[in-house]
Amino acid sequence: MASENWLSFTGIRGIQAGREYYTVMCPLKIIPKIFMFDEVELPPDLRAQRTLNKGRVPEMSRYLIENQYSYIFSSITASVDGDVQFQPFAESGEESDAGRLMIPMNARFLINDGQHRRAAIESALKEMPELGDESLSVVFFVDAGLKRSQQMFADLNRHAVRPTQSIGVLYDHRDDLSRLARRIADEVLVFKGMIEFEKSSISARSNKLHTLSNIYNATKTLLGKTKHAKVKPSEEKLALEFWEHVGNQIPDWQLAATKKISCSELRKECIHAHGLALQAVAIAGAATISEGGKNWKAKMSKLKEVDWSRSNTKLWEGRALVAGRLSKAQIHVTLTANVIKKCVGITLSAKEKEAEQRFRQVRKQAA
Repeated sequence: MASENWLSFTGIRGIQAGREYYTVMCPLKIIPKIFMFDEVELPPDLRAQRTLNKGRVPEMSRYLIENQYSYIFSSITASVDGDVQFQPFAESGEESDAGRLMIPMNARFLINDGQHRRAAIESALKEMPELGDESLSVVFFVDAGLKRSQQMFADLNRHAVRPTQSIGVLYDHRDDLSRLARRIADEVLVFKGMIEFEKSSISARSNKLHTLSNIYNATKTLLGKTKHAKVKPSEEKLALEFWEHVGNQIPDWQLAATKKISCSELRKECIHAHGLALQAVAIAGAATISEGGKNWKAKMSKLKEVDWSRSNTKLWEGRALVAGRLSKAQIHVTLTANVIKKCVGITLSAKEKEAEQRFRQVRKQAA
């Protein structure tokens, strides 16, 4: 791996844009040593990467440690400024692109993509040194200039699109709440076949009623959980019962599920066809379960009395609506939840009472 003056890797040579680059397998224990992150605060125009967000590192490190036998990290992409030498295993043929990559010890390395992975690996190795013998692929580009490295960073991130929360929930098989959200989407009658699994927003003409991310967030609120928290079987049962019961109190959801009314029509006309309402119902539901105990179903049955119509501006303007448009801001979620809590007979918290008082003052001034 390393001699007195050289780092040596078995690697594969490729060509992009007329330039050679190399892919190697690097032991995790070597990565923090060769990629020394520069902590000196430089202005953005003198850097070739964004500053390290130290808040991300503990979570990524914990992911490595807690999933020792199932984690996956993508390649690190780096520039190397030095007299790099590639010694092919054969002079011609397919094997001529496989060989030994020799990098001088005094070469300068710069991570173009993966500095948070590098920091997480360094942190995880302190707690679990045995990870050090595992490997991560590293893609090396030979580069001798800051301008080129900056362009590489821009190009590598140009087309990067963060996956939607919905598809993240759909594919996350480690997280209890994600698994529960999928169960709710599949088993609660009014949600079955009515959930958007890929997008975290619904287009105007979509025949879906809610997104999986909205189900996830509302259920997290209902159970009072944090991200990646464990869910007990009793809590899972409660969540399934809760959403099944809520579905029975909103006839429009049942009509949509049986295709007797279109979801696009509901979105135009009703508050309850939006994630805002789902979150508000969860807030009220959590308080009802806490305050009402086993009697929560009877209390939540009063949801039938809520007038969800967007045309009822006397009720919803300033709460769920701002100038006739739906608002997902937290204050409007709270004010919407206040309506539901009052309907089902649950006491408002001190913060909710304060929000209600401010709302009434603003409405009075506008009158």
